[in-house]
Amino acid sequence: MNKYEAEFSNIVRSFRKKHMGKGPSKITTTFCKNWAICEMEGNLSPVEKFIASADEGKQVLRSARTEMVKQMYRKNRPVEMENFLESNFVDLFVDIDIDRDFGMSIFVFDEDIEKKFSSKK
Repeated sequence: MNKYEAEFSNIVRSFRKKHMGKGPSKITTTFCKNWAICEMEGNLSPVEKFIASADEGKQVLRSARTEMVKQMYRKNRPVEMENFLESNFVDLFVDIDIDRDFGMSIFVFDEDIEKKFSSKK
């Protein structure tokens, strides 16, 4: 993870904390073409962990969490990310493994951020 990917991770954590009350405890970001791929650990709150302890709670929690995160970015354009990358946010793909408390978010931008930031090392 280069310094730009590390800074992007910090922006994601801050955004989630601001809009969800809690951000992941660890984020690793990789830029790949026009994607910023974020691997996230420590996403669940204590209440969510309690809900996940019931089998039927896991699927409900997974579904609610993935949809909630996507909605959050639709309602609150990630301007900080766009300003940092000097690129427009296009879409977001989200998934989470409740048992492992491990999530993935793929942020899609309108230009090749991998090329743009690999040359700035």
